[in-house]
Amino acid sequence: MKKLEVHRAIISVSNKENLVPLARFLSSKKIEIISTGGTARTLKFEGIPVKEVSDFTGMKEVMQGRLKTLHPKVFGGILARRTEEDLASLGELGGAPIDLIVVNFYPFEETAKIKTATFEELIEKIDIGGPSMVRAAAKNFESVCVVVDPQDYFLLMDQIKKNGGIDYKTRLKLAAKAFEVTARYDSAIALKLSHIVSEDVSDFPPFIPLFFRKVEDLRYGENPHQKAAFYKDEERYLGNLIKHQGKELSYNNIVDIDAAYGIVLDLPEPASAVIKHTNPCGVGIGESPLKAFLRAKETDPLSAFGGIVAFNVPVDRETALSLSEIFLEVVIAPQFENDALEVFSKKKNLRVISIAEQKFFEGLNYKRVAGGLLVQESDTFLDDRERKVVTKREPTKEEMEALELAYVICKHVKSNAIVICDKNGTVGVGAGQMSRVDSVKISRMKAYKDTKGCVAASDAFFPFPDGIEELGKGGITAVIQPGGSIRDKEVIEAANRYDMAMIFTGRRHFRHG
Repeated sequence: MKKLEVHRAIISVSNKENLVPLARFLSSKKIEIISTGGTARTLKFEGIPVKEVSDFTGMKEVMQGRLKTLHPKVFGGILARRTEEDLASLGELGGAPIDLIVVNFYPFEETAKIKTATFEELIEKIDIGGPSMVRAAAKNFESVCVVVDPQDYFLLMDQIKKNGGIDYKTRLKLAAKAFEVTARYDSAIALKLSHIVSEDVSDFPPFIPLFFRKVEDLRYGENPHQKAAFYKDEERYLGNLIKHQGKELSYNNIVDIDAAYGIVLDLPEPASAVIKHTNPCGVGIGESPLKAFLRAKETDPLSAFGGIVAFNVPVDRETALSLSEIFLEVVIAPQFENDALEVFSKKKNLRVISIAEQKFFEGLNYKRVAGGLLVQESDTFLDDRERKVVTKREPTKEEMEALELAYVICKHVKSNAIVICDKNGTVGVGAGQMSRVDSVKISRMKAYKDTKGCVAASDAFFPFPDGIEELGKGGITAVIQPGGSIRDKEVIEAANRYDMAMIFTGRRHFRHG
């Protein structure tokens, strides 16, 4: 396919980013520029020759600018294929071919986010002419080039500068992007308006348009025979991760990175978490990243082998040296000092990931099921500070400090979840069992030291007193749990028999999968 030479362009943009350099370049190439409203005023102010669209069509703007580009000469010029028949029809209209469309839309989504915006203001930000021109140009990409993203102006200028025109592959790529932008724009409008008129008082919208952009193809999925890819949205922090070195990320790596970083973002600084199969096998806090990591690894050094390690503070050289002593799949932190990266460079396969985001994701979470999509809010600790002592004995200050830590960590462990802690980190973790008492037994069995004097957290209520009795046998002195079982009275009596302090939070943090 031959290149497209540009002789005439329509430029009509709400976002003026990079507008002047592009228009000045096009003008220098003797390309006629047709424009509207604010765009035309901007170009005239900069001394760039421009023809008003009303002069091109012979029809003045009407209805306060609502009707200006919707004209046969405009759309004929855009839709006309460069065939004898189409050009003859265009000539009968008194029109001329338009080779380039540079358009972006009224800021509907930005206006929709403004809480004080009125309904009338919202409606006025629904662009009609812009999307119509873009769709027409994208459909006729063989004869017209369409650009909707100011970042693509440089690609456009480079093509014209080097080739004297725009090649077929670039036109097709830009057309696909144009349809993506119009799809997003229309979806945003439909979503907002349907939410306004919906009689459903739910916090959830009546439908969900999902737009994710592919970051990369992955080596494989959960298993080698499954293909996989990673897509990002505009909010989630994993879409902005930086890989400094190491092998390609796998599907399971990304799942574990999400789990690991989610834990440390919930913890005080400095903190470190060692993850295996999305569950923490150790979590530690300390005076430095090194002390936090050593405390986390101490919980279960065997399981730490081949694990994922996350920090909520920058990693220095001393910590990097310690991490390099064992085999790890991934290390994640907000930042790495240069000498730490130098240490890691000797372990070529180790993936070193920095994520600048320091706030846990609080948007909606999605889970695909057969024939549908489950949607829920993220499990955060917002308004989750209710604490009720239900036993005869209240926890000591040190016990309370350890309980709070255990409670946060327990939220990130697969249910049924039991976490045994001291004030510096995990001592033993029991995860993913079919019965809660089995999780208690595993947490004690996995404990790296005597659990006497430690505390425990449960992600959901104890259905029977057997779990408390098992903790009591291990010398656990305090427990934090949601409460709410029909046998709460028996559970409290069991705690009193062991002189345990027990706190009910009134909120479950069950992590099903």
